[in-house]
Amino acid sequence: MRQELIAGIDIGGTKTSIMLARGAPVAELTLPTDSWRIRKVDPDARALADVVRKFCADEGLDAATLAALVVGAHGCDTDEQCRTFQAKLSGHLPGVIRVVNDSELMAPAAGRFGGIGVVAGTGSIAVARTAEGRMLVAGGWGWILGDEGSAPALVRDAAKAIRGALDAGERPDPLADALMQELGTDDPTMLGRLLNDTRSAVIWGRYANAVFAAADAGSTLARKVVADGGAALAALVGVLIRRGADASDVVAGGGVIVEQPRLMDEFRAAMTIVSPASRVFLLQAPPVTGALALAERALRLPQPADAGRP
Repeated sequence: MRQELIAGIDIGGTKTSIMLARGAPVAELTLPTDSWRIRKVDPDARALADVVRKFCADEGLDAATLAALVVGAHGCDTDEQCRTFQAKLSGHLPGVIRVVNDSELMAPAAGRFGGIGVVAGTGSIAVARTAEGRMLVAGGWGWILGDEGSAPALVRDAAKAIRGALDAGERPDPLADALMQELGTDDPTMLGRLLNDTRSAVIWGRYANAVFAAADAGSTLARKVVADGGAALAALVGVLIRRGADASDVVAGGGVIVEQPRLMDEFRAAMTIVSPASRVFLLQAPPVTGALALAERALRLPQPADAGRP
C-alpha cells in the first residue's frame, strides 16, 4: 500500500466496521450500524462522516488528509443508490470516495477483483459487475420477501417447516425443541406469535444457531432448511451467470455462512451443479479489508464518479 491515509468501511445490517491504513492498517473500529444509520441518505452521510472524523481524531490522524475511502454498504443495491450515497459522502469528506454494495467487498478481501460476491448474514445477496462496470444484483429483497440463506430467513423457514410438520400430524423433531427453547416456550403453536412479536431481522437472526444445533442433533427438518438455504444462495449466483456475470471466482462471506460450516458445505455442493467450473471461496479475512483494497486500487486506477464501479 502507498503511504497516503485511506479508509475502508463495511456497513452491514448489524454492524459497521471501519479500518484506517497508511501503508498498512493502523486502526479498526466496529460499532452497531443502527447507532448511526437511519436509512436516509443525507443524515446517514453526515453521520458516517462524523464517525470517520472522530475515529481519525481518536487515533491521532487528520481526516482532512484522507486520500481515498471506499464504503461497502448493505442496502445500496443499485448503481443509482451507490452513486447517490457516494455523492453525499463526497460533500463531507475529502479524497477519492467510492460506494459499492457490501457484497462487493468479498472478492477483493480474498485478493481477487471481479467474479461474484455472495453475502449470507443478516441478509443475503449476490452481486457482480459487467465488464463496463454495471452492477448486477440477485437477492437482497429483505427477510420478509426473500433473503434465503440469511440468518433470519433460516429461522423463518425453520418455523414454517415446523408448522408444516405439525399440520401433517407429525411429531416435532429436534428443530421444534431447539427453536422453542430459544424463544422460551414449550408450546410449538406459539412459535409464530412469538416471532411475529419481534419483527426484527437482527433478532430473528440470533435464533439461527438453534437451527444449526438441531441439524447437528439429527433433525431432518433442520438439515433440509440449511440445505435449501445453501441451494438458494447458489441459485442467486445462477441468476447472475444467466445475466452475463463472470463466475470464475465466487467468494462467500457474511456472519452466518462464515460461522456455520454446514451452510457453506451446502452452498459448495449446490455450486457444483449451478456452475461446476467456478472456484468457490469462503472469505476468511474481514470484509472491511476488501474496502481497503478497493481504496488502494482507486488511488492507482481512479475512475470517473459516474462509472458505477470502484
